[in-house]
Amino acid sequence: MAFCLRSPLCLVIVFLFLQTLAGKAATCNDCFVQSRAAYYPNSETQGTEIGACGFGTFGATINGGDVSAASDLFRNGVGCGACYQVRCTNGGYCSDKGVTVVITDSGSSDRTDFILSQRAFARMAQTTDAAASLLSLGIVDIEYRRVSCSYPNKNITIKIDENSNHPYYLAFVIWYQQGKKDITAVQLCETQKFVCKLLDRSYGAVWTTTSPPTGPLQIRMLFSDDDGDENWVVPVNNIPQDWEVGQTYDSGVQVNL
Repeated sequence: MAFCLRSPLCLVIVFLFLQTLAGKAATCNDCFVQSRAAYYPNSETQGTEIGACGFGTFGATINGGDVSAASDLFRNGVGCGACYQVRCTNGGYCSDKGVTVVITDSGSSDRTDFILSQRAFARMAQTTDAAASLLSLGIVDIEYRRVSCSYPNKNITIKIDENSNHPYYLAFVIWYQQGKKDITAVQLCETQKFVCKLLDRSYGAVWTTTSPPTGPLQIRMLFSDDDGDENWVVPVNNIPQDWEVGQTYDSGVQVNL
């Protein structure tokens, strides 16, 4: 090592090696981030039906009710549907596994990144008694990381929003977003002439367009991650020409990106 410190070439190699390690640490997608979490006060054990993502009742029950509001991770709606492993750090109460939650709402409380459903908050604990102790604390120190969403036997599903007005205005949300990437763009394509229209993110996970194309409609979704990797996904099934408000349409595809 003493010889290496006197050699300019060796010093350059060591410097580059350390830079590589630093780069890997800075971009570690599987590393835990330190933060804090609270839970919805005066709520049912599951999530809220009026979350900012626009999922409605689905947003309260998806993932068995293990859901959360997020502050910075909400990202103006881009974070809706993302999954995170969240575990508290008090060794006396908390399990190593923690809980996996889905982002369905926006909110923060006293420097928290997550406001969990009561069910999810309690599931961070080792035992039922430990869960009661956690709930009594209200806010706890946690660590979290982004994980892949998985819904066995569920395809990505399109839910037509109640504010839609056939054939003049179409709004919908995307259920069962799978994988670890965000849906950052959605196109709506007319299937005969294949004329496509880029949709607007109205709020949360709600995608909208005025004067939608006629006939059966094909959805194209762009899945992206922080590293710039992008994939367009085209479902097997189309939205029917006579789409109806409140109806759900199975896309026929599952995604693991």
